Amino acid sequence: MTLVSGPQAPPVQGEFSGVLIYTFGEYYLVQYALAAAGLAMLAGFLYAISSRNDVAPRYRAASNASALIQAVAFLAYAALFVSWQTSFTLDGDRYVPDGTSLFAGGLRYADWTVTVPLLAVELLSVCALAGGRMFRRRTAAMTAAFLMIFTGFLGAQVLDAGNRVLWLVVWGLISTVFFLVLYAVLGTAVAASRDELSTGAFTSLKRATIVLFSSFGAYPLIYLVQQYVSADSNLVAWALVTQLGYCTADVVAKVGFGAMIHKVAKLRTADDVRAGTETHPEEIWVSHVKQSEAWPPVAAALSGHGAHPAVVTTRPGNGHRTP
Repeated sequence: MTLVSGPQAPPVQGEFSGVLIYTFGEYYLVQYALAAAGLAMLAGFLYAISSRNDVAPRYRAASNASALIQAVAFLAYAALFVSWQTSFTLDGDRYVPDGTSLFAGGLRYADWTVTVPLLAVELLSVCALAGGRMFRRRTAAMTAAFLMIFTGFLGAQVLDAGNRVLWLVVWGLISTVFFLVLYAVLGTAVAASRDELSTGAFTSLKRATIVLFSSFGAYPLIYLVQQYVSADSNLVAWALVTQLGYCTADVVAKVGFGAMIHKVAKLRTADDVRAGTETHPEEIWVSHVKQSEAWPPVAAALSGHGAHPAVVTTRPGNGHRTP
């Protein structure tokens, strides 16, 4: 491991990724991760926008939240990429801090301050909640999500620039309290939806929740890196773990989770169409399996005739309706 010497020497804790010397491979690995994550967010945003009409209006809040999440994340990653590019200069066969700017890793917290509360909204939008129950759960989840990120930010970036273990521990513990509250609010909302969702929709919702909760769990683990690295640690290796870990967790939590919630919204829309409580202008397909016919059919809608979907059944195993 090679460190910057003199006044540029990195602290034991704090945002140390921007004050190290990297080989070509190490530098380009982080650059690649930032670029790939940003492009994944852009692709996810375009998918969320283009597919929002695949679901019924009552579930489009999930699509809208997903689009906003990935748009904000794309902008954050674009800024992170530019910051990484402009914070180092090539010196021989190494990339060294240029001495005039520092990699702005704290931009991630600005991203999370907006996107984590919206992730809670996205999940709740496909749960079996409405009215006051939805409002209370959404308010509690968004508040807990915001405070979880903000208190972590105080310990990791603001107080003593994240260089004091005491603040890292204290604010890390406070952040963990809100982390557990967020899990409880979202987890109980999902569990309460079991009896009101079809088996397929609830199974997909449960899987999406597991993915979101698992990706959320990665962030405090990476936060601990900043707390426990020391002067004897391989800081370059830990910087790579931190940056690549955050990029991976972000893509899973925003792009992967968004695609899974979109599937839940489509399944719930198909369930509603089959139950006769919702209309949809196109057939609904999930994983190349038809979940419901278009309702009302175009020809029937134009003529004013056609059977109500409530008297149409689905033949087991083929996903097609038969009278």
